Amino acid sequence: MGLVLTMQLRPSLVLYGVESQLPVMVGIAIVREIGPVITALIFAGKIASSMGAELGSMKVTEQIDAMEVSGINPFRYLVYIRILASTLMLPILTILGDAISLFGAYIGVNINSVTSLNLFFTQVFRNLSMGDVVPALIKTFFFGFAVGLIGCYKGFNSNKGTRGVGSAANSAVVLSSVLIFVIDLLAVQITDLLGLN
Repeated sequence: MGLVLTMQLRPSLVLYGVESQLPVMVGIAIVREIGPVITALIFAGKIASSMGAELGSMKVTEQIDAMEVSGINPFRYLVYIRILASTLMLPILTILGDAISLFGAYIGVNINSVTSLNLFFTQVFRNLSMGDVVPALIKTFFFGFAVGLIGCYKGFNSNKGTRGVGSAANSAVVLSSVLIFVIDLLAVQITDLLGLN
């Protein structure tokens, strides 16, 4: 995404004579918005479908019922841990995704000009503030929680049969993706109200 964004923005910035601001603009866009949202959508596609399908197949094969009969709380062993894992891992994946995307932006900048790695990242980090980084990181916890919650909910409430398992996996991805955009919209509104923009 960093490489594509850099290549798309360059012609417009050259037209207005502010090509030197390219690392700053791309860095802020990646850290504040593109990195967290794209990473969360990819995460939802993989994790929500996996949770929905796995828990749905466990329900279809009556493994969840067997846990309840055995006196084991299936929510404790199947749901809580998945939600916690997705909540804690998405911020880490977002940081990694941002780093890879910024490196891609560095490559994009060097396609038409020559900029050192040190200069590129100095320009990016000099213009990033805590008001850019912290809200972006905080919202990824909510994205991860939503993905885990929706994936588990859809899996636990799937209908009987293989069609129900497929439907649970599919609807978990769709609903998680929509919820990511809703949470992002709310996060932008809250940070705007708090004056962090």
